[in-house]
Amino acid sequence: MLTEKQQAVLDFIRSFEATHSTPPSSRDIQRQFGFGSQNAAVCHLRALANKGQVSKRIDGRWGLQAREVQGHLFELPIFGAIPAGLPDQQEQQPEETIAIDPALFGVGGRKPHLLWALRVRGDSMIGAHIVDGDIVVLERREPRVGEIIAALVDGTSSTLKRLVREGGRSVLRAENERYADIVPEQGLESQGVVVGVIRRNVE
Repeated sequence: MLTEKQQAVLDFIRSFEATHSTPPSSRDIQRQFGFGSQNAAVCHLRALANKGQVSKRIDGRWGLQAREVQGHLFELPIFGAIPAGLPDQQEQQPEETIAIDPALFGVGGRKPHLLWALRVRGDSMIGAHIVDGDIVVLERREPRVGEIIAALVDGTSSTLKRLVREGGRSVLRAENERYADIVPEQGLESQGVVVGVIRRNVE
């Protein structure tokens, strides 16, 4: 059950997303409710996340969870394009939602709200049958070596690559020999693990 303040914050997030097609930042929430610091807003967001109402997205903002539609279907949020090529420094913005059956991607009853999606741009993952224009479905969880992930590199740029380990270091590897490995200098954060691919442009 949500507290009165948590419900108010959730209602604000819902209204903000409907108006701006993107979640509010913690500073937006701070200003809306007159909190003394952004940390107060973040504490409410974390409490809402623990109660399954919001989740942290690839651009760092906390947005609404995918909501259930038509029984076993869920609305899957698609967050713009991620490069399957060189890393990109642009923030990802939500574009649309599509209704899916989570069981098709091996999730089933296991917290389908942890699923989200990105549109692919580029050809670095063609060896894994992921091509330009595809939509990759991702699950928010810790990745295993060998899995394809949406990665935040050095805290600034994002890309879609396979996670490998070499010499005790995490390395991002393309599935196209034209692209060199990416070795993060400062850090590597997985934003999600690819669990499926949706192809809309079928020639």
